[in-house]
Amino acid sequence: MSAFMSAFASLVGSLADLLQPFFQTASTAAAIVLFTALVRLAVHPLSRAAARGQKARTRLQPQIAALRKKHAKNPERMQKALMELHAAEKVSPLSGCLPSLLQAPAFFLLYHLFSSARIGGEPNALLGHRLFESPLGARWHDALGEGGVFGAQGLVYLALFVIVAAVATFSYGRTKRQLAATPMTPATGPDGQPVPGVAAMTKLMPLMSFMTLFTVAFVPLAAALYVVTSTTWTAIERACLYRDMTAPGTAVTTAA
Repeated sequence: MSAFMSAFASLVGSLADLLQPFFQTASTAAAIVLFTALVRLAVHPLSRAAARGQKARTRLQPQIAALRKKHAKNPERMQKALMELHAAEKVSPLSGCLPSLLQAPAFFLLYHLFSSARIGGEPNALLGHRLFESPLGARWHDALGEGGVFGAQGLVYLALFVIVAAVATFSYGRTKRQLAATPMTPATGPDGQPVPGVAAMTKLMPLMSFMTLFTVAFVPLAAALYVVTSTTWTAIERACLYRDMTAPGTAVTTAA
């Protein structure tokens, strides 16, 4: 693990050196943004596949509703029929989870890298790198102790909070429109009854984007930059990939 973290630290350092002529003292922060963009670019084909799967599942909603009504008194037959329908249409219920799962390791790498005082037995020099006045290894509570919300370090976090809030508000509105345009058939358990809590979760789903504010507040600034960049990428990506699912009466296509 130590050797792996050393190699990752070298990668971040190399990207920072590459960007140093353009971003000067903020080159390491820029390297983190670039690293995030490269990760998201690598995962983009899976995001496109997830979008196609979501559109296909939306298209199948009338058939799913019919199967649930037909086999309401036989939960086992209903589940088998639903699985056969998904298999016939080549739709995976889990396809939408893959992009998020594959991004998680990158986030935890950055979190660990900028939370460790030593890497490979040597002092972690990256902790001293800054974005303007704020160290990349510091957290929001550190910034509050160095001048408060409107201090030099606090303003960096304030800018990130504003970006996250703007992106979350945009995502909130888009998700609400998508749910209104393409309501999903309620999920049921093996007994054919609605799964408890799913309806409440559906109502809370549009608000999940605002949870990123808490993440940014409690992780090292380097990891916060990853989160902000990735969240912004996600909002733009989903707006493009799901643009035909947010207007009532718009036909859903299967290509992304």
